[in-house]
Amino acid sequence: MKILVTNDDGIHAEGLWALVEELRKVGEIVVSAPDREQSGVGTAISLNHPVRATEVDKGIEGVMAYAIEGTPADSAILALESLIEDPVDLVVSGINRGANMGNDVLISGTMGAALQGFFRGIPSIAMSVAALQDVHYSPAAIVARLLAKSVAEKRLSSPMLLNVNVPNQPMEKIKGVSITKLGRRTYMDVIKENDDGRKKYYWISREKPGWILEKGLDIWSIRRKRISITPLHIDLINSTTSKDVSKAVKEVRKSILH
Repeated sequence: MKILVTNDDGIHAEGLWALVEELRKVGEIVVSAPDREQSGVGTAISLNHPVRATEVDKGIEGVMAYAIEGTPADSAILALESLIEDPVDLVVSGINRGANMGNDVLISGTMGAALQGFFRGIPSIAMSVAALQDVHYSPAAIVARLLAKSVAEKRLSSPMLLNVNVPNQPMEKIKGVSITKLGRRTYMDVIKENDDGRKKYYWISREKPGWILEKGLDIWSIRRKRISITPLHIDLINSTTSKDVSKAVKEVRKSILH
């Protein structure tokens, strides 16, 4: 089983190598990750400048690793289309430092990398731990290995995209596993304006979001110290507003088709 491991926290991130150590128990590992942190870039790819790959030796026998001068999506694409000669059986992105829940998945570089595998029909998993400091990576790495084993044994359908969030607890304190839906939360974006004497510039940051805590959502699971596994697809169609859209389309049609 050949596994591509990637992330958005960068090639030297602790979570990446915790993941590699577990996954190498079930497959052949190739690592392709950004050469620096790339959190929050989503599925961005580099179209207007070259992307460079540098081989990295982490001293782990049998593991090829590349630092990519680009985004998480660049890292996955370059590996899948060029750096890895044989077919890849699984893409695992992470382990992210910090949760990726709710609408985070639309801006997450961790998910952006995993999506590149999913787009190509490869089972893909995004792994995150719900903490920014003093992170327990081991439980998430073990969960990733168990899911990879299920892929190897063909107990998970393909193509498949999973978003996995793990509470920041030692394994013995985790209270279970839930299959969840994406949560819903409201953000408060904070804009700080500065001036260096030549030109204004801005910092964009986010305050702690407000969550809707409904049973069955990813945040509901994490708050209860349970692992959240959210099966995803890329169909963004909103069928609930189709009647309203139909009315608007009729008006557009009347206006342009005299």
